[in-house]
Amino acid sequence: MFQYLGHIGSFPIRSYSLLFILACALGIGVTVTLAKLQKKDYLAEHLLSLSVPMFIGAIIGSRFWAVFLFDWGYYSQHPEEIIAIWHGGLSIQGGIVGAILVGIWYVRKNKLSFWELADLCAPGLLLGQSIGRDANLMNGDAFGDPTGGNWGILYPEGTNARATFGDKPLYPAEVWEGQMDVIFFAILMILMQKRLKRGYLFLIGNTLYSIGRFLLEMLRGDSPRYLFHWTTAQWTSVCVILLCIAAGIYLHYQEKRVVQS
Repeated sequence: MFQYLGHIGSFPIRSYSLLFILACALGIGVTVTLAKLQKKDYLAEHLLSLSVPMFIGAIIGSRFWAVFLFDWGYYSQHPEEIIAIWHGGLSIQGGIVGAILVGIWYVRKNKLSFWELADLCAPGLLLGQSIGRDANLMNGDAFGDPTGGNWGILYPEGTNARATFGDKPLYPAEVWEGQMDVIFFAILMILMQKRLKRGYLFLIGNTLYSIGRFLLEMLRGDSPRYLFHWTTAQWTSVCVILLCIAAGIYLHYQEKRVVQS
């Protein structure tokens, strides 16, 4: 576990930043490849044009979520840390919200189908998230609670996990989430071969992730807890699940109306 891979002069090469960039690049690469395999070259071109603004939207959204919803108590006392994303503190849930908002703007501007584009992005999003959790592991954030035994991850000095719990072994929450994301990625790749309604692949991916995230949050040791002893991520997960169910029902009846007309 190395927070720094080396230095170029006095400039540090952080594992977190490098893996984060790799996660985004591979996620975009998978999405563009899927578009070409499905003979949707026009969408592949749009995805390449959309990747930069969507990346910016995801960064802003993920940081907003982390700062104002996850740990405002800390950032309100350390405002200089708000823009220090290289220290960690990016929420995948906020990143998805930011990317979706940019995507909605783009598809309306270019008269594309939001749901068709969302279905293409769903597998790559989960693959990128799995690599992003490797970045959290290297950085020593997104860590779990103490296991209470002699097993778990013992983080090195200089990490947030070590500063929070000292030399106590912690649940490998971020590792398990990364493995979970790979499984969900595989499930979506299998479901992509089925004739699902447009938009359902995206909704299924978000629902699966939100259920898994809700459960894994029970082991997390880096987030404040609120009503029902739930973290912000758990409340966000419940909201996403309900929105996905509502959107699925809407798409189902919308398709029925189109067929009947």
